[in-house]
Amino acid sequence: MTEIEGAAVPGRLLITRTTTGDGVDVVVLAGEVDLDGSGHLREVLLASVESAPGTVVDFGEVGFLDSSGINVLISAHRAAESRGVWLRLAAPRDAVERVLRLVGVDALIPCYPSVEEALAA
Repeated sequence: MTEIEGAAVPGRLLITRTTTGDGVDVVVLAGEVDLDGSGHLREVLLASVESAPGTVVDFGEVGFLDSSGINVLISAHRAAESRGVWLRLAAPRDAVERVLRLVGVDALIPCYPSVEEALAA
């Protein structure tokens, strides 16, 4: 199943949510994760952790992540923990990985070099 969530803000953030054969959601992001798109991202991630046994967030096409995006990830992580499901991050570019490390999100939410590795973990 592929569900195109559409651009949160046209030209800034595209969110695509797919489900693997075993029910795991893969949320693919493309663009910038900032205040303009973080509300829509929060909705998608919270819906995913409510319905799937696990969620992988693919950051491979994200060039920018600000504090509002970090807050969304932390909220989704807490929601996943409360349901007993998992949340993993995958394929962050250098700039995004640096932000994740600086604020300690990589210690809170497992982060993998690729979507395939996140799914296999």
